Amino acid sequence: MLRVGNLQRSIDFYTQVLGMQLLRQSENPEYKYSLAFLGFDGGNPGQAEIELTYNWGTESYDLGTAYGHIALGVPDAYAACEKIKAAGGNVTREAGPVKGGTTVIAFVTDPDGYKIELIERKSDTGGTGLR
Repeated sequence: MLRVGNLQRSIDFYTQVLGMQLLRQSENPEYKYSLAFLGFDGGNPGQAEIELTYNWGTESYDLGTAYGHIALGVPDAYAACEKIKAAGGNVTREAGPVKGGTTVIAFVTDPDGYKIELIERKSDTGGTGLR
């Protein structure tokens, strides 16, 4: 679950920039929060989901030091970065081999500052919209 400062802005990023699908959304007026669940290829149980939580009236959060990043497998990290940039996304580390290894990775940042690592998996023919 990620707490976000603007639910629609975050939904737009995860769907339009990363290619996820909005699977479901709900409002809880009594406790003043909204939820959105996003994923690839239909979501749970076949694929993981990201839960976005918007606490009404809170526009930003301190990300803290415990959070690292979300990781997504992609068949081609170089192509994924180009697609993300073309969609207005922020690539913070261009695709290339990880230090001390051969696995190709890249990093992007969502509108709330959360880091997302793209890990190239050549054999990954499905699972993401970042083709």
